[in-house]
Amino acid sequence: MKKVIRTENAPGAVGPYSQAIESQGFLFVSGQICLDPETGKLVPGGIVEQTRQVLQNIDAILSAAGYSKRNVVKCTCLLKDMGHFREMNAVYADYFDKDPPARAAYQVAGLPLDVLVEIEAIAMK
Repeated sequence: MKKVIRTENAPGAVGPYSQAIESQGFLFVSGQICLDPETGKLVPGGIVEQTRQVLQNIDAILSAAGYSKRNVVKCTCLLKDMGHFREMNAVYADYFDKDPPARAAYQVAGLPLDVLVEIEAIAMK
């Protein structure tokens, strides 16, 4: 059995996917980019501002499903340029400030709307 998670506190899906799916004690949060949920527009700024917004979007989805960042067990970070890794990592470390989840980070050829970072998460109750 699966449950679709939706919240207006994070950007809506821009394609045929859900913000998150809960199944058997796991929450699978779709990749989030730096869209402001209030305006539907990309946040201004560089990798630091974009990463902050991505993590705020993930936080909103986790909260809507009754989870918190402490429940996150795995993240995948997709970067347009690995040269942004250090700055992204600093913001990420501030967010996951205690017992961070497992993680992978990759440079990719392109991301939706030409953003600099996209992050997906898996959480467990």
